[in-house]
Amino acid sequence: MKKILIDLDDTILVDCYLEIVNKYLNSNYSYNDIKGYWVDDIIPKEKQEEYLDFFYNHIDVYEYGHVQKNAIRVIEQLNQYYDVLICSAYIDHRDLNNCSKILTCKHKWLIKNLSFIKPENFIFTNRKDVIPTDIKIDDKLENLKTCTTKLLITAYHNKNIKEEDLKKENIIRVNDWDEIAEILLNH
Repeated sequence: MKKILIDLDDTILVDCYLEIVNKYLNSNYSYNDIKGYWVDDIIPKEKQEEYLDFFYNHIDVYEYGHVQKNAIRVIEQLNQYYDVLICSAYIDHRDLNNCSKILTCKHKWLIKNLSFIKPENFIFTNRKDVIPTDIKIDDKLENLKTCTTKLLITAYHNKNIKEEDLKKENIIRVNDWDEIAEILLNH
């Protein structure tokens, strides 16, 4: 049975971090305001420490945002034909003492929303490149290594990557979970 490694943040679940930043700042930022990968880079430097305390000690980030349309349905179907692994990063070098708290939040969300996947198939690491699988689905290019089929799901931070650059790396861009189903379930 082929293995699929699926990312959580900005792949299955979206908008969590932007909602948290807007809640913290009492603002209304959109993804057009985000210039890089990290949503919380828009927080002023002098507020970073206070924001990290808020983020790690006073909220559960996974109570915000929403599931990508059809993600859970498609993952449940994939789980019938593939060995599905959910892999999510958690290390935050800005706050190494508290960043492990997000593991509990991620785990609770996965148990509740992807109950059809064995908890043994949840992997928490920032080094997705060292996990060889047949297929990877992620929003971050660097995580699409050590596999045969590489699916980059479109996100605010990767939408400007040119198709010819993706083709050089044998990466297929997918815009939603219906496209993923078309590629992986209709063979």
